[in-house]
Amino acid sequence: MLTRLAAIFALTLSSLLIPAPTLSAQTSLDVVPLVVLQAGFRGQFVGRSFAIGKVLHTADGGQVFGFDLNHNGNDGVLGSAKTVTAQGQVVASVETFDQTTAKITKIVVATNTMDDWVVEGIVGNDVGLVLHDHVVNNRDFRGYRTMNPVTLKKFTGFWTPPNPNNFLIQQVAANQAISTTAVLGFDFSDTPLVFATNVAANTLGPVFHLDPNHFSGGDGPQLAQDTLRNLAVLATSPDAGAVGGKPPLIATVNLTTGRLHQFNGIKIPPFNSGFVNGLAVDSATHIACTTTELDADVEFYDYLAGTGTAVGLPGAFGNQFFSGSAVVGDAIHKLFLVVQANGSIGPRGDSVIDIFDESGNLVESITGFKAFSVTPGIAINPVKRLGFIMGPTPDALTQFTY
Repeated sequence: MLTRLAAIFALTLSSLLIPAPTLSAQTSLDVVPLVVLQAGFRGQFVGRSFAIGKVLHTADGGQVFGFDLNHNGNDGVLGSAKTVTAQGQVVASVETFDQTTAKITKIVVATNTMDDWVVEGIVGNDVGLVLHDHVVNNRDFRGYRTMNPVTLKKFTGFWTPPNPNNFLIQQVAANQAISTTAVLGFDFSDTPLVFATNVAANTLGPVFHLDPNHFSGGDGPQLAQDTLRNLAVLATSPDAGAVGGKPPLIATVNLTTGRLHQFNGIKIPPFNSGFVNGLAVDSATHIACTTTELDADVEFYDYLAGTGTAVGLPGAFGNQFFSGSAVVGDAIHKLFLVVQANGSIGPRGDSVIDIFDESGNLVESITGFKAFSVTPGIAINPVKRLGFIMGPTPDALTQFTY
């Protein structure tokens, strides 16, 4: 499946039909120096293996391809797929589930062709966004379906990106606070694009081009959203994660005007930071949390002031093997949850979720589970203080509380 998706990039299609403002020398641009604050590990960790709950399995046994939780209810949604023949036939589905019982509640759609279904996320007021890769005569036709709301357990409409024949979503910002959501994507020339959209209404704001020398797919840009200031928040490795390379770049883009504000992030010698693996923000406090690949650190930035501090993951001692991957934010309780697929504490070979407050203090570490892959997906419901993480098998999600 991943091979098929990668092949899409090689298709030669028409250029963008919708003109988009370009962030250039003529566009308002602010660059400020980074002020590095105190760095280092702070706080005590507390193992919480008993916080691990039930394990959910997909109904068709397929690998999970995207999932999310409603922050204002008890529903969740996931995509599932598995290849069943050498010719590329795929059993794929979209399924809803119950957050509390960790059980599938309905198979919304099921196909047994070459099609794929990928859940991009839940946005706004329980609006599900689902990618449908529809294959006809070995050509992929990409479309997006909506579930408004997910609790209806069915598709209710469509969402149309800018020039759908020449656009690939990289990331949909985690945002269930307002109706407009930031999206980062690429055209088939690897030009990075960022814009705001109301998925439920199928409307788009202005589309802005980012600098492909800093935000291309090879740089691994990460996206979050400041919902109070109408900002896309980005963190990227401007030299594709080079060992001993440049520091991460932290940026904000005004989703109405395109105004770009950026500063260099923290790099920790001797290898420096490498790729930015995860990003989450708290709009109220304008604090961003990132993880970086080469130093096994977690960074906390005030992205309006251009200040930052780095904190080592507990027991990692800068070892890349223990680096953090995904980050999710709980703005209600002022927490960031950091995933370590290879845990640096707890039972050997297990995974860890490290929970930090917004000052970089380690609050607790959840141990006793195994995540799937080195980049497992994670989603939380901050109201319930409950979440799910991919694993221990490709078709499973493990429930946890924190």
